[in-house]
Amino acid sequence: MSKDSSQKQVVWITGASSGIGAALAKEYVCKGYRLVLSSRRLSDLEAVASSLKIPSSDYLLLPFDLNKQNPYNLYLDQILKHFSQLDIVFLNGGMSQRSEALKTTPEIEKELMQVNYFSQVAMAKAVLPYMISQQKGQLVVVSSIAGKFGFYLRSSYAAAKHALFGYFESLRLETDSTGISIHLVFPGKIKTRVSQNAITSDGSKHQQMDPSHVSAMNAEDCARYISNQIEKGRLDFFVGGKEGRILWIQRYFPSLFKRILRKQSPY
Repeated sequence: MSKDSSQKQVVWITGASSGIGAALAKEYVCKGYRLVLSSRRLSDLEAVASSLKIPSSDYLLLPFDLNKQNPYNLYLDQILKHFSQLDIVFLNGGMSQRSEALKTTPEIEKELMQVNYFSQVAMAKAVLPYMISQQKGQLVVVSSIAGKFGFYLRSSYAAAKHALFGYFESLRLETDSTGISIHLVFPGKIKTRVSQNAITSDGSKHQQMDPSHVSAMNAEDCARYISNQIEKGRLDFFVGGKEGRILWIQRYFPSLFKRILRKQSPY
């Protein structure tokens, strides 16, 4: 017997128009959730919703640009008016970088920080008071393996992802007794358009898929792993392929890690 629509939990996913975000939408539909989908373009969100073949009553589309100052508290009001609840929020939207630090303008650096860090913090501060008042809820921050160490052509991107870790680990301590959980996910190489959509030093898109992403884990397997780990209560975890071994090397053999890192291709 199918679960009544009013009893279904609600998940809000940013960056939902493609890649990991779209795969998470599919994964949570299969788990019986109702969806709030956000990204920049409404048409892309409509295409994702259409592909899921779910009734219109089970989803809400909220398009916005993470590079702008957005009224996230008003978006939360819309969600609560539409669904009367919100259970999980995925801070998944973001933008990668492919440019040398000295060639990257301050404007591009600010955009990378706004999209990847400040917008995530603003969204969290909008939804957490509601979750705390309900004494339940899950906030899932999709960072990157670049949040664990710096890498070629990723200076400001890595800085933003490092900042996410520091901020949300601190926030987790402050909200520890409120009944909510904050999860930090560190994807490695995933087969998405992240490298093609990465921003270069002049603001244009990289428009090339990095060779290392071609045979990487697909987004569907990534989303499934993420959702399963969250259900198990994992708070911090890596998802991806064999490159995850470098995190183990970084921890136990830091000198070897630095030598390996220097030999890696930027792509």
